[in-house]
Amino acid sequence: MPPENKTVTTFPDLFEKCYNYTAAKKVMEMGIYPYFRPVQSAPGDEVVIDGRKCIMVGSNNYLGLVNDPRVKEAAAAASNKFGSGCTGSRFLNGTLDLHLELEERLAKFMHKEAVLIFSTGFQTNLGAISSLVGKNDTIILDRQDHACIVDGARLSYGKILRFAHNDMEDFRRVLKSARNSNGRGGILVVVDGVFSMEGDIIKLPELVEACKEFGARIMVDDAHSVGVLGPTGAGTAEHFDLVDEVELTTGTFSKSFASLGGFVAGDRTIVEYIKHHARSLIFSASIPPANAAAALKALDILQAEPERRERLWKNATRMQREFKDLGLNIGHTATPIVPIVIGDDFDAFSFWKELFENGVFTNPVVSPAVPPGHAMIRTSYTATHTDKHLDRVVEVVAKIGRSQGLIS
Repeated sequence: MPPENKTVTTFPDLFEKCYNYTAAKKVMEMGIYPYFRPVQSAPGDEVVIDGRKCIMVGSNNYLGLVNDPRVKEAAAAASNKFGSGCTGSRFLNGTLDLHLELEERLAKFMHKEAVLIFSTGFQTNLGAISSLVGKNDTIILDRQDHACIVDGARLSYGKILRFAHNDMEDFRRVLKSARNSNGRGGILVVVDGVFSMEGDIIKLPELVEACKEFGARIMVDDAHSVGVLGPTGAGTAEHFDLVDEVELTTGTFSKSFASLGGFVAGDRTIVEYIKHHARSLIFSASIPPANAAAALKALDILQAEPERRERLWKNATRMQREFKDLGLNIGHTATPIVPIVIGDDFDAFSFWKELFENGVFTNPVVSPAVPPGHAMIRTSYTATHTDKHLDRVVEVVAKIGRSQGLIS
């Protein structure tokens, strides 16, 4: 007898999307893939990448402390005393007296009652936002907010609304609509202080005014603001003299503090609530002793050497002016983050490659980090970049800009 005909059932394959993903491979084949380039030297304003010596204008080392001998010595001493890690979360066995000292020092520096340290800046926003926003609440975001803010909002059970980037008229419209349609819950507005790709500063005075009118709370992510903005470097709220009007500020140690980790600063009662509800804190190992000690030393230097911030702003202002004078589109930046808007993704990759081959390392940024069609070269500057470094960057950018038709 002939064998029975059996019906073969096929199921959707979870990994099909992986096999069909060819975008990165296409850019690699074109020879202009810019990501995951290994740095083969100590971090700083000059680095070696792929065996090539480059001027680094693609880092967030704003105060130039990541390779400072004092910071490295503090990190090494902490490792020698406490070991290489904490082997547990802050909630259980992973809290050191170093963590508590850093929290106390940061609270004073940020002009707030309390600070809570997380393992990364990304986890700080995940934990703080998701623990505060419940199912009856609403969270309002700027459309260009960092991914960690967006993901923190997604992890919450609240309704998510967005307003046009730094557009206070649209923000007021969204906020008013949220308040009128949600009488049962609270509203949390979360914005970047300095937007990490564009380099512009949130229009905090107008935002605060609207939040007061409609009873919304404010959280500002100052990852790119602490150490940069404000009379003492305490960030965006201090810059606008609105410290008491911003309930929560988050930040990271991976930029001005030359380390790794994150923190949230605010009223003690709110911080205590986050401490006992933020899953990204409770279920993550705490930052190693070396990271805490490095951040503490960086804070010491930040406070003792205000001339670093003065030099940072001198460099930032110069590069904004130089690029504008060349006729380049730098958007609305007002900080040491100075983008060069290109437009097309592949044009941005090509521009990046030419810069790299001429010894200048930058960051090409494409969607979803920026809106589609708004690809850019992100450059950023430090307190320790010399005039010679900047002269060379301007020279190379001008040469490539002309060759690629961005400069007439």
